[in-house]
Amino acid sequence: MKRLLAIAEILVIVVIAIAPLFAVFPYRINIFLSWEGAYRMSEGQLPYKDFGIPLGYMYWAVPALFFKLFGPQLITLVKAQAFINLLSGFAFLSIGKSLKVQPGLRFLGVLLFSLSYSFLNYWPWYNHTVIVYELIGIAFLLKYLTGSQSRKQLLWLIPAGMFLFFSFFTKQDGGALGLLICLALLFYTGLTEKKWLPAGIFVGATLLTALVMILPFTGHGFGYWFNHGQPPHTSRVSLRDIIGEFMNGSMWLKFYLFIIALLLMVTIKNRKEYWRDKPQMIFTLLTLGIMAEAAIFQVTSYVPADNNIFFHSFAFIFIFALLGKLLPIDWDQKKYIIVGTIGVLLWWSHMVWKYFERFVFKGGGEPVATTKYNGIEYPNVVNKNTYILSLDTTDVPLSQWRVPNLKAFEKILVPGPTVDGIERLMAMPLVKNNKNLKVLNMSELTPLAVEIPYSLEAGDYYPLWFHQGVGMFEKQTDMFVDRIHKKHYDLVLYEYIPYANNFYPFRVREALLKDYKQIDVFPATRKPSSNSWIEVYVKE
Repeated sequence: MKRLLAIAEILVIVVIAIAPLFAVFPYRINIFLSWEGAYRMSEGQLPYKDFGIPLGYMYWAVPALFFKLFGPQLITLVKAQAFINLLSGFAFLSIGKSLKVQPGLRFLGVLLFSLSYSFLNYWPWYNHTVIVYELIGIAFLLKYLTGSQSRKQLLWLIPAGMFLFFSFFTKQDGGALGLLICLALLFYTGLTEKKWLPAGIFVGATLLTALVMILPFTGHGFGYWFNHGQPPHTSRVSLRDIIGEFMNGSMWLKFYLFIIALLLMVTIKNRKEYWRDKPQMIFTLLTLGIMAEAAIFQVTSYVPADNNIFFHSFAFIFIFALLGKLLPIDWDQKKYIIVGTIGVLLWWSHMVWKYFERFVFKGGGEPVATTKYNGIEYPNVVNKNTYILSLDTTDVPLSQWRVPNLKAFEKILVPGPTVDGIERLMAMPLVKNNKNLKVLNMSELTPLAVEIPYSLEAGDYYPLWFHQGVGMFEKQTDMFVDRIHKKHYDLVLYEYIPYANNFYPFRVREALLKDYKQIDVFPATRKPSSNSWIEVYVKE
């Protein structure tokens, strides 16, 4: 049975990770900066030297490598994420093995982790990658902490420190929280075993990795770009927001903590004995640390809204491991594995049902008759699907999205009117007949850089993306306004999103309206967020 479970764990991780490779995807909001960062690095550009980012560059490392291997298409990002999901799945599996979780329960934890945290993330995003590097680092750390701790075992602490810095150099908040969790585990073992060399090796490996990855860029504006809360950056750490989010929401976190508190009250017969039970204490500290991280991470990294759901799998295996000590549950018995599998699949059925629903209910439900009022069609049946009327006249239904006839957009669906706009752009004499165009592309259509093509501007002053106050600042906005005033660009694409606060600086649009000529406009690639347009400008 254990051998079958071991095979099943691997199959679950692999199948769920690679499943997206066989699909066609609608263009995802914000994926443009993933593409451009990976493209620039794959072309030999260096972060901070050739483009500025408020993060570390490890987020783009895997996508850049995949661009070198498979080409700079958007779909290559999906391939890179499949690899990242494989890494995260096997890291979680390794953690479960180190914690000596029963194979049956460990299989259920892997299934839950893959469904809740891998299947959802089929595009790379730094708020996900930061946790993946952290999990890999924790997996290496636990290899030492729960192993024989021989001198040879100390070597596990080196990749542990390296990957925890990779995590920090992907996103500061998640990486710092991961470091604190690891230091807490090392501090506990140092106190109980009176051995501090492991903590020293881990910290040393982390600091050495930091020096190797940062020192080459200190002469290229690293201190300006990398956000450690200094101006012009603003800190996202707000105790009020963290407490407010926890008290106003975080229903699953609070429920898990309540159950864990009850189970620990029953499990802990003698506090000193529990403190000396190293495997159990490490499991407890890790689980509580992950949940604390999730409570903070949901505030400091709030996009997307569910980016902290990695805590479910840790809480799940910890709670049911405690229950296994109190109840006659043998997680290696077939009946418990079957019931557990059905339970996890039902619990997270929403992750897969939306895909199966297309095949189960191919007709899309009963047709609803419509009536006209003031020239607008309304359903004349009021039910769960029709009781709220959308007043948005700019939304393009997914049924009207299609794949542009451009290699960079292979297998990527884009709104039909956006495709029409791209085709008009590509057919412009200015684009077709000029091989040295100077282009400012302030839109989410960054892959046009390889289709038009045009050279990307570079320099330690130049931002990778244009969200004011996040990816660039007043200094960069002034630079673009000045260049527009001097007619520096032959062609400008500006994405106008009136409801997003300076997602692309409004001052740039004001300058364009004053000094350039708008010759076209078409819907942006945003869904569910519509009411956004890509405007095409040329010199007057």
